[in-house]
Order: sequence, then C-alpha cells, then structure tokens
Amino acid sequence: MHDITRRSAMTLAGALAAGAASAQGPARLNVVAFAGASNLVLWAGQAQGIFARHGVEVALELTPNSRAMASDLYAGKFDLALTSVDNIVAYNEGQGEAQLPGPSDFAAFFGVDDGMLSVMAAADVPDLAGLRGKVVSVDAMTTGFAFVLREVLGQAGIADQVEWVAVGGGAQRLAALLEGKQAATLLNTPLDLAAEARGFRRLARGRDAVGAYQGIVAAARRGVIDQKRAALVGFTRGFRDSLAWLDANRAEAAAILTARANMPPPVAARAATALLDAERGIYRDLRIDEAGLRTVLRLRSKYAQPAKELGDITRYIDPSIRAAALG
Repeated sequence: MHDITRRSAMTLAGALAAGAASAQGPARLNVVAFAGASNLVLWAGQAQGIFARHGVEVALELTPNSRAMASDLYAGKFDLALTSVDNIVAYNEGQGEAQLPGPSDFAAFFGVDDGMLSVMAAADVPDLAGLRGKVVSVDAMTTGFAFVLREVLGQAGIADQVEWVAVGGGAQRLAALLEGKQAATLLNTPLDLAAEARGFRRLARGRDAVGAYQGIVAAARRGVIDQKRAALVGFTRGFRDSLAWLDANRAEAAAILTARANMPPPVAARAATALLDAERGIYRDLRIDEAGLRTVLRLRSKYAQPAKELGDITRYIDPSIRAAALG
C-alpha cells in the first residue's frame, strides 16, 4: 500500500510541476542523439509544437560517436541523451572508452526500441561466412551495439576472423559502408533501409540472433533527473504524444524523413512504416524491456573488459520519470 501511495504522490507531483513549468514558459532541454528512430519523433514533436504544449523546448544535436556522447552528457553540455542503453551500462561500470573525470551516474528513464538492428554488407558478400577476412565496423569497440555484432558473427564462427574498426555512430558507419571502406556494419532503422536502397545486402537481424534486446533509451545523469524532473516528465509526455501524432499521420511522417534525413520518398515511406510498426517499431508505451536489458548485461558480461558479471538491472534505470509522465 505504501508503494502505491508513493507512486501516486510522485505522479501528482510530476503533473503539478509540469503544469507550473508550462505556465512559466517552456523549459529548455539540450538533447543529444544518434541518427536513428528517435529523431523522427523529436522532429515531429518540434514541428507540431507538441513538446512546447508540455512545457518543454527541445534543442537537438546529433553526436558523431558514443565517446563524445558520454563525455558531453557527463560534462553537462546536454541534459539528456537518446542512446543505446549499453552505453549507460558501460560507463556506469567503468568499461567505456572515453575517460570521464569521475564515476558515471547515468540512468535510463524510458525506452524507445529494441535497436532495430541489421548486419548490412556489400552486395558481393553473400552471407555472414563471406565476411571472413574482411573489415567490419562498429561505433566503438566496447560500447554501443558492438557486442551485438560480435555475438552475430560469433554464432557464425567468424568473430575472430574479421578485422574490426571503430568508425563512429550510425551515420558515419553508413557513409563508410557506402564508400566501400568496410565490407559490413551493424545499422539501425532507418539507416539499414538507406543502405538497402543503394544495393547493400541484409545478412542478419539482431533480434534473430540475440532475442529480446533493449536498444535506445532516454537517459540522463541522476542529478539532472532530480533537478529537472518537471521538464523530463514534460519531455516524456511530449515524446509519447509526438509518436501518437506520427501514428495518425503516416504520410507526414515519411515527408519528415525525406526533408530531415535526406531520404528519397520511397525509402522514407518504407522507413516510416518500419519505425511505426506496432509490434517491431518504436515502443508505444516507452517501456524499458527488462528481458532486453538482461540480454544487454549478458552480452556485456561475456565480452566486456574489465570482465564483470552483471545482473542487477536497477543500477542503470530510474523508472520514476516514466511513471509520473504516463501513470
């Protein structure tokens, strides 16, 4: 009973605080993200004034790689990040590649998708075995989705028979793939569809290899969650309502991708359909999939250095913002 009362009080407090913030004018949130699914929601919410209606002004910047994301989020350049939850785990466990000035206190407060990941390769690579002896790219060697690709290639028996290179975020990896600098990489939707439209081959889907997986989340430092709770509640509501608007306006969703992601209209239409798929696209309930997060911890326990056995998912999440926004 005590827990129910506490959650109800938190929800009411969040609602009152968000209302107060709205009355005083929008609260600015500096948001960093990678090229991917979540940006469609942000672009729509900005254009339609949805975040503003929830008392929030969203200022979005794209990051070149997970190292820059972690450093900038830690330093306070950004209030929140839309990033792989694996990045949150990695830096909280001291396994990230960027050297932060002190211990990380990142926490995910809602989920976006399962990563929507595919191994994309040059047209002359017939299958995963065809990558043997070739160059494959990741964002960073020990964070992001690198361990998903290691697992996929490990199941094919070739993880130690390829040359690994760190290139940066999805946009950078797509560009390098299109330029022929690598034979394959792991891309999320809609970047996988952009590659496919240029004749590149889909060799595997991440979800088929690893099962349940938590991909992108909204995350912030725990101190920021405490200090900017009302704004983060408004952001979460704005994200939910922007997604609902996209659901009801599929043609406009495709047009946004054409304009903002420079996608040809046929590719943008396919991307919008994939991103808004009720079963496999962006999570309507903004959940953090606990089974998927456990998969992230399992892969990190298997591959990361220094080696750690990870199992406690509560170390990396703060459910209070989502509870206040959607409760």
